[in-house]
Amino acid sequence: MRWTSPVNLFRRTATCATEVAGRRIAEGDKVVLFYSSANRDADVFADPAAFDIGRDPNPHLGFGGGGPHFCLGRRLALLQLRTLFGQLADRAPGIAPDGPARRLRSSFTNGIERLPVRFG
Repeated sequence: MRWTSPVNLFRRTATCATEVAGRRIAEGDKVVLFYSSANRDADVFADPAAFDIGRDPNPHLGFGGGGPHFCLGRRLALLQLRTLFGQLADRAPGIAPDGPARRLRSSFTNGIERLPVRFG
């Protein structure tokens, strides 16, 4: 979820004047969080450009990062991913890409429309 978040960005409108990381934000300003940037923040992640499935701790924002916009479906999504990858490992240990992925064209959602695979 840190490496490729299903959501590209989240935008909110400031309800009051505030300051974030030394930047002033006025009431009514639009504020955007870009997940791919936040999930590769060098102040948070050692070697942020490395793909490391064993990273611990891994405080990524893939499910909203807590607070009022935390993903209520997080537990179900994790269970589905664990089940999917477990079944693939058991039933298709030689699965590999067999051509380029066709990515979803969207400024909000990050995804793959088509990914050809072969079984070895």
